[in-house]
Amino acid sequence: MKFTAQDKEHEDLGAPLVGTLQRDVTWGDCDPAGIVYYPTYYRWIDASTWNLFFLSGFTAQSIRTEYPGMDTPVVACGLEFHKPAIFGDKAEVRTFVEHWSGKSFKMHHEIVRADGVRLAHGTEVRVWVENNAGVIRARPVPDSFKRRFFVKR
Repeated sequence: MKFTAQDKEHEDLGAPLVGTLQRDVTWGDCDPAGIVYYPTYYRWIDASTWNLFFLSGFTAQSIRTEYPGMDTPVVACGLEFHKPAIFGDKAEVRTFVEHWSGKSFKMHHEIVRADGVRLAHGTEVRVWVENNAGVIRARPVPDSFKRRFFVKR
């Protein structure tokens, strides 16, 4: 895991919590060439993000209950593809928060085949926003939210 100098301020919180999600490559995940169709990876990283949220004790509803009017929409997302996965392969998606900014955070995703081959990696940026009667504004990410994404060393 790589961290920027700005992330040093979070070192005292511990190591980043890493969520893992297992995936079997099914026929419906593939394109006519028989390899995983690229939107499948985006579905997988979204599911892995929510898996990390669940590991942190959050659901979409509990975030809205604990932090009324708040949400975490994706504002940027990208993947780089390294090797193809084919029907029948098994893969693991590993996700953690790579960087915390004042009003946003960057999720890091690694997608690895069961034999250890790196299939893809990428990031998504989420913003902590308040929705007040349809007016959406970015707000500082609360420390109480951030702390849930770390494991004490």
